[in-house]
Amino acid sequence: MIRPRKDSESKRSSSSSSKSTDTEPEKKRRPVNIYRTLIHLFFLMAGQSRKWMILVATIWIQAFTGTNFDFSAYSSDLKSVLGVSQVQLNYLATASDLGKLFGWLSGLALMYFPLWVVLFMAAFMGFFGYGLQWLVISHVISLPYILVFFLCLLSGLSITWFNTVCFVLCIQNFPANRALALSLTVSFNGVSAAIYALAGNAINPSSHALYLLLNALIPLITSLAALIPILRQPSLDPLPPEGVKRDSFIFLILNIIAILTGVYLLLFGAHSSDLTVSRLLFGGALFLLMFPLCIPGIVYARDWFKRTIHSSFRLDGSGFLLIDVDDLELHKELLMREAEASNNGKELDQPLLSTDDISMTYSLTRTKSFEKGGCCETIIGKDQLAMLGQEHSARLLVLRLDFWLYYIAYFCGGAIGLVYSNNLGQIAQSLGESSRTTTLLTLYSSFSFFGRLLSAAPDYMRAKVYFARTGWLTIALLPTPVAFCLLATSGNAVALQAGTSLIGLSSGFIFAAAVSITSELFGPNSVGVNHNILITNIPIGSLVYGFLAAIVYDSNVSSGIGIGNVVSDSVVCMGRHCYFLTFVLWGCVSVVGLAASVLLFLRTRHAYDCFERKRLSSTQLY
Repeated sequence: MIRPRKDSESKRSSSSSSKSTDTEPEKKRRPVNIYRTLIHLFFLMAGQSRKWMILVATIWIQAFTGTNFDFSAYSSDLKSVLGVSQVQLNYLATASDLGKLFGWLSGLALMYFPLWVVLFMAAFMGFFGYGLQWLVISHVISLPYILVFFLCLLSGLSITWFNTVCFVLCIQNFPANRALALSLTVSFNGVSAAIYALAGNAINPSSHALYLLLNALIPLITSLAALIPILRQPSLDPLPPEGVKRDSFIFLILNIIAILTGVYLLLFGAHSSDLTVSRLLFGGALFLLMFPLCIPGIVYARDWFKRTIHSSFRLDGSGFLLIDVDDLELHKELLMREAEASNNGKELDQPLLSTDDISMTYSLTRTKSFEKGGCCETIIGKDQLAMLGQEHSARLLVLRLDFWLYYIAYFCGGAIGLVYSNNLGQIAQSLGESSRTTTLLTLYSSFSFFGRLLSAAPDYMRAKVYFARTGWLTIALLPTPVAFCLLATSGNAVALQAGTSLIGLSSGFIFAAAVSITSELFGPNSVGVNHNILITNIPIGSLVYGFLAAIVYDSNVSSGIGIGNVVSDSVVCMGRHCYFLTFVLWGCVSVVGLAASVLLFLRTRHAYDCFERKRLSSTQLY
């Protein structure tokens, strides 16, 4: 009987001690909780700040590795040194674009090497590719034409490897907002030419060979600067909905900074009147690229932003994400329920239709209904997409009429804009505007950057103005034929600058929107393979359109119509005749691309509208 008393006494003492501790929570418990909270918050902020540091490093990589956009700055000197024709010069420009055909090698390299190793492999490809070309154009060494061709191919391959590294970094560190991160970083790739123009003016405005040296060194230096944040990649936990909204707001701030950077480069990118002023302007551009480093401070002060600024914005998820995974699955489920209800209404003893069956049933129904109409209605209704986001294998992709319409629209729109930028040096030279080559290069680069940023505007406007993304693609293609018409009818400097700006704006929008369109039409999980199939039109277009322009150029020289002067062993064509027929033919081709995009819009409009209706109905239900 003694033990129970002791036990009871011990229980009483323990209960009394627990009560005594409860009576003094502020002295013992609160300090421990505060310390633990501060430590947890410190590690959370450290991880979040490293995430944003990686994003800034990715922006730097993209901004300094779009080296193929400044080809026209030194192409005339390269042609003169090598003593080649315009057709042979076009092959060198095509070699740089051919790197996209071998971009899949970077994906294989990532399977066997760390990310930073692949980054430096890309940097050294560009270092040797552009560095040896600089030695050739500076008359230090002499290389045969075929070796220069392979050097151009090597330097173009480095660009695709840099892009792969940036894509992987964005996907790994921003899984909830990867589309926002990808869109932002890809946009900065469009300002590379303007940045290199500022750097060239700040060092030696009279040297065009300097561009090749900068192309070799700056990406390597940028890779060294980005090495530390890449090596210290954080292991991030999934973000809560509040964290996703906070990151979306930070991306909105980054887009505003990007717009300011683009305006700055547009206004001052081609300034070369004074060396001191040029250096100050180049320093200002570097400051704008460094400015996003303050984003970790925004992460630290998230509570303050939430109280003062964030409450005035409504960011219900990522503005760039048209196809959300949950929305897509719910959309498919609702379609299956509709199919089940229609089967019950018709009293058919059939199992529930799968997604592919729904697509096939819808396509057959639409085809039969359109067969009653005219030929155009039959083309629009045949084999239409039933819903967005259906996964397409490579075999199924090439059998789709929608893919080939999309391919033609891209081939006759974005690809032709890139070829135009490659020929800017000779175009300006033929019109007697050689001194404005840097200005034209800056105009194309800046407006291409604005076009890439504008590709996100439809998603921000989605709540008020909804329009199928293929419709926005059609609108984006409109400036291209207008620009070529302007260039063909007028050969003055104002028309040249206006046409260059319009083509840059149009092609930039297409380059940035293409990934989202591919994901929506042919499946988000297959976008890596399908998009690489799509962009094969870039090297093909570079070869075909560039060869066409070179043939017209050389024919004017051989006929004696446009002979101006002889530089080294190459003959320079002078006058509007040199590119007049080229502009007319390119304009006709761009009209074909516009017509293909209109057909693509008409064929996919129903799938976009159906998805939007289902999405709105699902949000009203929940």
